[in-house]
Amino acid sequence: MARRRRAPFEPRYVELATSGPSHLGGAVGRIDDLVHFASYAMPGETVRANVFAEHGSYVRASAVEVLANRHPDRTAAPCPYFARCGGCSWQHARYEAETRIKIEIVIEQMRRLGGFDNPPVRPMIPDTDPYHYRNQARLSTRRDGTIGFAREGTHAVMTIEHCHLVVPPINDAIAAIQGHVPKKTHQVLIRHSLRTGESLIHPALPDVPFETGQRYIHDRILDREFRVAANSFFQVNTRPTRRTLPEAIRAPWLAERVGDWSQADLLALLALDRLEAGPGDLVLDAYCGVGTFALLVADRVGRVIAVEEATSAIEDATHNAGEQSNVTFLRGRVETVLPNLDIRPRAAILDPARAGCERPVLDALIARPVERLVYVSCDPATLARDLRILVDGGYHLREIQPIDMFPRTYHVECVATLER
Repeated sequence: MARRRRAPFEPRYVELATSGPSHLGGAVGRIDDLVHFASYAMPGETVRANVFAEHGSYVRASAVEVLANRHPDRTAAPCPYFARCGGCSWQHARYEAETRIKIEIVIEQMRRLGGFDNPPVRPMIPDTDPYHYRNQARLSTRRDGTIGFAREGTHAVMTIEHCHLVVPPINDAIAAIQGHVPKKTHQVLIRHSLRTGESLIHPALPDVPFETGQRYIHDRILDREFRVAANSFFQVNTRPTRRTLPEAIRAPWLAERVGDWSQADLLALLALDRLEAGPGDLVLDAYCGVGTFALLVADRVGRVIAVEEATSAIEDATHNAGEQSNVTFLRGRVETVLPNLDIRPRAAILDPARAGCERPVLDALIARPVERLVYVSCDPATLARDLRILVDGGYHLREIQPIDMFPRTYHVECVATLER
């Protein structure tokens, strides 16, 4: 018997009364018990929304008009592409409201997905300026050779001339290469470090009058310089704009708390501070990338074992180590390497991708527990899932410290501290 074909999806407009914030940005509401995630809405508003995707138990929509209960923190977005480009989620909200909403989302995810009745979530560490902070942009190419970002909910590319999230030199590069990208080029990566002044544009573009196709860029976190290959991950918010450290960062070893700090600096200080590792300690750094946390903590501990799957990142990490002899880098999937490591670290740091940790990683940390475990996450949902497993396995969740690494987007970075 032939299967019945699903009726083709037809976009439509609905009137939606929202109740709370959505982890995807915007707000969430229900119509006939069907959950609607409405981008560009604010919690409590009634909006007219364009439904652009259905996923069985929920639908995705974009708010196009506020019908009632306009939120007092709603504001005009400065970007002309906002609500068409899918890169930003919160330009329609005052930044103070965005950070409050992100805290609400973290608490809700910990309660609903992690089963924590009273999760120890601390106040957000905000950025000093929610715009022009990103040190990289990955743009897609149109058939006419122009570049831009995908429209929300589609694969269609919208040409852009300027992005409000990237540092100014990246916007200069976008303007310079716009219309000069070979048609067969799928994507263009642009990186720029405000601290070193270096740029990277990948791949090489033959029709522009300046250097492209660089293999590496160098950037700094705290006082350490890191080489980063085009294919390697690095923190995107390295813009130094903060003069003093927030109280949440204790870091008693620092001689000076006044300087030019970036959000990436604060994240690193948070992780190192919460590790509470000292001379003689063995520290595990899982998902180590180009060696950021491993090398920043190495001068303060006895030995570091760092694990990373990506070949380019391991090559960068080895280069970045230089003559640092107390760090060992192991290439492989953490879920394969860690269960077979015969080590007893006193402290460990986890910094996985958005998908979180594979179960064998958590099981290995439960079977051979560490005294201090710091989990750095960019997805509260997978963090809540993994924290529940670790707590059920004997760990105590001490705190969750959110830090806004990605202003104006729905992404939320958290540093969770556990102990045995």
